[in-house]
Amino acid sequence: MAIAQTPSKAVAVFCASCLGKQPAYRTAAVSLGAAIAQAEQTLVYGGGTKGLMGVVASEVLSEGGSVVGIVPFAISTAGGEGKGSAPGVENILKLGSDRIVVNSMSDRKNEMAKRVSGFFGLPGGFGTLDEILEVITWTQIGFHTKPIILLNVLSYFDPLRQLIRTGIEEGFIPADNENFVIFVEGPDAHAEHERFDWGTAGLSALASWDSAAAKPLFEWKEMKAEN
Repeated sequence: MAIAQTPSKAVAVFCASCLGKQPAYRTAAVSLGAAIAQAEQTLVYGGGTKGLMGVVASEVLSEGGSVVGIVPFAISTAGGEGKGSAPGVENILKLGSDRIVVNSMSDRKNEMAKRVSGFFGLPGGFGTLDEILEVITWTQIGFHTKPIILLNVLSYFDPLRQLIRTGIEEGFIPADNENFVIFVEGPDAHAEHERFDWGTAGLSALASWDSAAAKPLFEWKEMKAEN
């Protein structure tokens, strides 16, 4: 079943379960969390209390916003993923957020996607890249038509953008599919990224999304059950 456009103001954030080496990553997560809460949007994320995941969720809750965390059962029973909790994050999340346990990583992505009207990506590792690329693919095949906003903190996503452009040049990706992803740039000087208002810039990009720019390869339909 295709994932329909979602009228809710909820947004998903994909990001790392660790903090990374540069302070700008953490401050970008704080900025995004604050902006989501101030816009009265619900955060839907991977349910972690550590790393950038915990920072975003903690900031949303600290600003009076709502959070829904979605975590696979295996990760939940193992005590959660990642490292680098900010002080107090775990207690805030236990008290203030809805927590949904699902069976698998695929179920997590599906559950997140059906609840939101758009996606944000902060820097992260394999899991974050998997989530970002899957929702891009879903746009390409017509499974949904929802914006994907990547906050390019310290030019972290430059290699991904170049890979997309290389795919276009080599004939693997249709040229207009580059519109599926919006890269939000900070100041030219990386030294200023730690002070940049990534959250406001990201929400502005989200609001500017034109779904007509997404031209999927298919009109996604369900297979009808045989009698």
